[in-house]
Amino acid sequence: MEDQFQTIQSIGRDGLLNKLTSFDSFKRDEVIRSVGDDSAVIKPGKGLQLSTSDMFVEGVDFDLTYTPLNHLGYKMLSAAISDIYAMNGRPQTALINIAVPNRMSVQMMEQLYEGIYSAGMKHEVEIVGGDLTANPSHMIVSISVQGTVEEEKICYRKGAKEGHALCVTGDLGGALAGLRILMREKNYWNEHEDENIQPDLADYQYVVKRQLVPEARKDLIDSLDTNGLVPSSMIDITKGLVNEVSALCDASATGAYLYQAALPIAIETRQVADEMEEDVDRYALFGGEDLELLFTLPEKEVEEFATQFNDFVVVGRMVPLEEGMKMQTAEGDVLSFDDLS
Repeated sequence: MEDQFQTIQSIGRDGLLNKLTSFDSFKRDEVIRSVGDDSAVIKPGKGLQLSTSDMFVEGVDFDLTYTPLNHLGYKMLSAAISDIYAMNGRPQTALINIAVPNRMSVQMMEQLYEGIYSAGMKHEVEIVGGDLTANPSHMIVSISVQGTVEEEKICYRKGAKEGHALCVTGDLGGALAGLRILMREKNYWNEHEDENIQPDLADYQYVVKRQLVPEARKDLIDSLDTNGLVPSSMIDITKGLVNEVSALCDASATGAYLYQAALPIAIETRQVADEMEEDVDRYALFGGEDLELLFTLPEKEVEEFATQFNDFVVVGRMVPLEEGMKMQTAEGDVLSFDDLS
């Protein structure tokens, strides 16, 4: 039986690379040469080329105390893929660069890559290469994703117009709620210093999943394409709704008016906020990592689209720049975003 902790030094860098590139990978026709040469070879397709990258640092962006490595790999690639979807594009290939500390075993790296390749299969992305190096203290992962979009379909953060509806997919704040639960369980474990303690997360499965394995919204891009719609602006929600609305406003030279009562919040997220004695609306407004998509459409197109795709809600509208960014509360009061920060 293979040891449960096989050191990377025992098989060397090339041996590890062979193991990590042995997973079944989604194969794309555009890729002439993938892993195994000095560079991947990709035949340029039609449309515009998209490229994005994300970096993840252990202790800053993720905590291995409560994050399974296969979930981490899935989440990291999904986050980079979400950036391509935010441009209304289609992801195609990915490069994975990792700095690995000595305490990581071969089996641990295989778990990480299992998650990466699983996300690639889900979103039709081929892993075409990358690099491995050592790091003495912590793990650092950099993921680059390339994709394409037809020129007439590309979405930027700019483009929203006065009167356009602000729409968001799914629900918000769940990832932050999941993080709050995981951090609470970690603190309990640290206080009791008992490695045999296993947290009971049965009542928190939804929010924990939202934190550990958020899903990039390919379904929205598919539905927009099927219905021949192109949002006037779009961005993915990784830093919280307020931050992303602000980014659209800055790029489009508009203001925004949100409706507190319209914020999409799952009942499981509300239950966590109640348990923590915290304001659930702040989870939705300022929590990140949900990987939902925020987009704008003229109101007529919203009405038509809602008959074809039902996993989105209108949370506000774009207003003239001089009106700034405000929110109408459930009680009817109007607050500026400055009052909410």
